[in-house]
Amino acid sequence: MTQYALTMLLAGIGIPLLAGLNAALGKYIGSPATAAVILFLVALSISLVVMVVMGTEGFNQLLSAPKHLFLAGAFVAFYVLTITYIAPHFGVGNAVFFVLLGQLISAAAIDHFGLFGAQVSPLGLARASGIALMAAGVWLTQLA
Repeated sequence: MTQYALTMLLAGIGIPLLAGLNAALGKYIGSPATAAVILFLVALSISLVVMVVMGTEGFNQLLSAPKHLFLAGAFVAFYVLTITYIAPHFGVGNAVFFVLLGQLISAAAIDHFGLFGAQVSPLGLARASGIALMAAGVWLTQLA
């Protein structure tokens, strides 16, 4: 479990770095959309290498997978395009704080209802209080 937590902590550290780097690239080249395409090309290249190393057995199941599961690609495209465009105007911190708030709300709903096969973890007072505390934190960051 500790390994999972540390890996996800690193992934979380990477989100603002991704936002800042890609926003800077989009601003530098004058096209957030082109910067997003470059990001996806780099990500695709790395993902292909990892897939080859780990095995390509998953391709056998793609045609039978529920089609709604492919919407994840649309969500990541929406995130990358919006963060690349908005961060230079709104600030990386501000943009990521609101993304984080959205992630907490969405994650709580997914866990509460067990969506997409997730382990059910009901939204209790402690979790709801944590989300409210995070929302208050986001609000406080906007006052400065």
